[in-house]
Amino acid sequence: MNLEDKLRQVKERYDELNQAMSDPAIFDRPKEYAELTIEHTQLKELVDDYNEWSSLEHQISGNEELIEEDDAEIREMAREENRSLKERLKELEEEIKFKLIPKDPDDSKNSIIEIRAGTGGDEAAIFAGDLFEMYRKYADNQKWSLSILSIADSEKGGYKEIVFELSGREVYGKMKYESGVHRVQRVPETESQGRVHTSAATVAVLPEVTDDVDIQIDMKDVRVDTFRSSGAGGQHVNKTDSAIRLTHEPSGVVVECQQERSQHQNKEKALVMLKTRLYDAETEKIRSERAADRKSQVSTGDRSAKIRTYNFPQGRFTDHRINLTLYNLDDILKGNLGDVIKSLRVEDNLEKLNAIMN
Repeated sequence: MNLEDKLRQVKERYDELNQAMSDPAIFDRPKEYAELTIEHTQLKELVDDYNEWSSLEHQISGNEELIEEDDAEIREMAREENRSLKERLKELEEEIKFKLIPKDPDDSKNSIIEIRAGTGGDEAAIFAGDLFEMYRKYADNQKWSLSILSIADSEKGGYKEIVFELSGREVYGKMKYESGVHRVQRVPETESQGRVHTSAATVAVLPEVTDDVDIQIDMKDVRVDTFRSSGAGGQHVNKTDSAIRLTHEPSGVVVECQQERSQHQNKEKALVMLKTRLYDAETEKIRSERAADRKSQVSTGDRSAKIRTYNFPQGRFTDHRINLTLYNLDDILKGNLGDVIKSLRVEDNLEKLNAIMN
């Protein structure tokens, strides 16, 4: 389908919405009216662009006729105007293409991030700690707030598991590309022969469930356990059983929160985590279907896929999904992920655009 055909479809849908919203009976169905209003607002900008696009095409066509005139001055004026009009038309077409890409409603949401040490024992746990520090620094750069929800420390440093929440603008839209297996290659401090070891950690990025998402949890299905928690590094041991573990028995999903001082606060945050995990399980099927249809390189759903390699001896950072290799590993680990995430978003948008236009 070419751009003009796609824009005609948008215009037809926009006209249908206008007709539906002009029916007085729609006001008796406020929910439906609200949904139509949102879609109408989203399409209006595209329709305005389509009208400008049609006007430019018409003007260019008219000037093409003038270029055939005998008057040299008129011909030159028409050519000059067409150069300017065609330049604007090209810019407008690029703008329209990216506006046609469907928005991910989760992009604006906060996120819950889970980092777990994988293969590699102590070195994997240390690497999980490095990833957490990278994301913490990136969050600072983005002026996001970070709240730790659960920690399982490792004796030699780093974390067996750490779960935290990032809050701010477009958190999930930027962080979702971090889901997957991250692999590290380096010489551990305990390695006397200087051999490079390979370890891994898994990152899961979940869009936090908000009030507009209907996730019903019957608390009769949830087992609540309390336990004594400790702070980062095993310090500040809590003398009361304020940590909360929730087990959703129908699904087997288990979450825990131990970082707040009161049991009530931990339970509230644990419930948000549980809803988020259940919501993610529901949407996982949809993501899988989309991935099967689109064969996307830039996966945001398959957390078993190896997405990155961090090679310390060579100072090399490689994102395998888009064949991006950089030799500024130290800089990236300091939280300077902006260029990497931008490259992933551009590639993802191009894939979505190709799917729309084909």
